[in-house]
Amino acid sequence: MSRLATSFVLGYHGCEASVARDAVLGNVRLLQSDRDYDWLGPGAYFWESDPLRAMEWANWKVSAGQYKTAAVVGAVIDLRNCLDLVSREDIELVRAAHDSFVEVQKTAGLPIPQNRSPRGSGDKDRVLRFLDCAVLRHLHEIIEEASRNNPEIVPFDTVRGMFVEGGRAFRGSGFYSKSHVQIAVRNPACIKGIFYPM
Repeated sequence: MSRLATSFVLGYHGCEASVARDAVLGNVRLLQSDRDYDWLGPGAYFWESDPLRAMEWANWKVSAGQYKTAAVVGAVIDLRNCLDLVSREDIELVRAAHDSFVEVQKTAGLPIPQNRSPRGSGDKDRVLRFLDCAVLRHLHEIIEEASRNNPEIVPFDTVRGMFVEGGRAFRGSGFYSKSHVQIAVRNPACIKGIFYPM
């Protein structure tokens, strides 16, 4: 795909304070998430232009007992070959990948995963994105296989998506409290620098 926007963005990653320090010092790469319910498939996750949302997420991990101390690092990200899910062209590509994925699953007699909310949460956002993740993985596999036979086809370096999440910002609003743009960096070379935000 050809990008019609600037290639560099600032992303923010919530993490454990010790990981943040090591990442800024260049001693460690940020964790590549590869869970079956990741919203944008495998990659290192960033909130685009939103360090506060990254800190909220890191604080949630502290309250869940998964982190000792919350921290946020910023990153200069070169989106490069980006699967941009706010682009009509790329949404059509994902739609075609879904159709292909469903056909493969049916042919193999396998179930089709579903997006869902955590048990007992009462959350309507369906934050466990099993179907979306499976479709994106399937698309990446198709592209990577095609790139082996055709050097003009290049695997995606990043995936970018906009998500409407949370309750309405105010009564009657079309804005939602946790809406955000998220980026999954698949190719670590796209991260050009890591810093502590001010």
